[in-house]
Amino acid sequence: MKTAHWPLLWTFILFIPPIYYLYLYSYSYSAMASTEFKNPATTTLLELVKSRRTYYDLKAESPISDDAIDRIVQDSVLHVPSSFNTQTSRIVLLLKEEHKKVWDITIKVMEGLVSAGQVTKEMFENSTKPKLESFRAAYGTVLFFVDYESLDPIKQQFAIYADKFDPFALESNAMSQYFVWLALESEGFGANLQHYTPLIDEDVRKTWNLPESWKLDAQLVFGVPNSQPGEKLFAPIEGRYKVFGK
Repeated sequence: MKTAHWPLLWTFILFIPPIYYLYLYSYSYSAMASTEFKNPATTTLLELVKSRRTYYDLKAESPISDDAIDRIVQDSVLHVPSSFNTQTSRIVLLLKEEHKKVWDITIKVMEGLVSAGQVTKEMFENSTKPKLESFRAAYGTVLFFVDYESLDPIKQQFAIYADKFDPFALESNAMSQYFVWLALESEGFGANLQHYTPLIDEDVRKTWNLPESWKLDAQLVFGVPNSQPGEKLFAPIEGRYKVFGK
């Protein structure tokens, strides 16, 4: 290949893929948009799934009542499925000043890591601390836990699956996280999912007097968005999805 052609080739490699992803998404979206469902609620649900995004720039405001937020989180505890109906998810809802506490804890823990030389001061001051302060500036945080100890009886009852129940419990917890995330964004919130376990586990347990068997998995931060997220790109669905018998 002639040398003069290399710039053109690199332009193709670097800039065509994102455009290609968007083209494929637009094509797939058009095809799906023409699909008719028996229940209109299905279309609503799929629109929620497609519109859900990760929002980091949040403010301490709420478009709905605290009772409505409480209802969303309680319904996730009651109605999200679990393997063998083990009901292993445990959830704590933190609002306003209680919400701020969990991020004060996280900032303090990270400052300790800086003092111990495990995190550089430059990284903490320029990246980690501003990020944590942005979480603190939101309206609330949902803490998601798994009670693995509650699985002991069923592990004994179904010994052949004993090593599977912990992953099953985590999958159920992930469904709760997604359910709450969708519902909150449906009501006008923005949210982002964080994982500062096990760094903050002990302080969280002591602050809210939680059982030791509750193992923290994730923290869902939510508030009213200050800005819109960036454009979302999609890798081609070919190679990621297959259908047979259609």
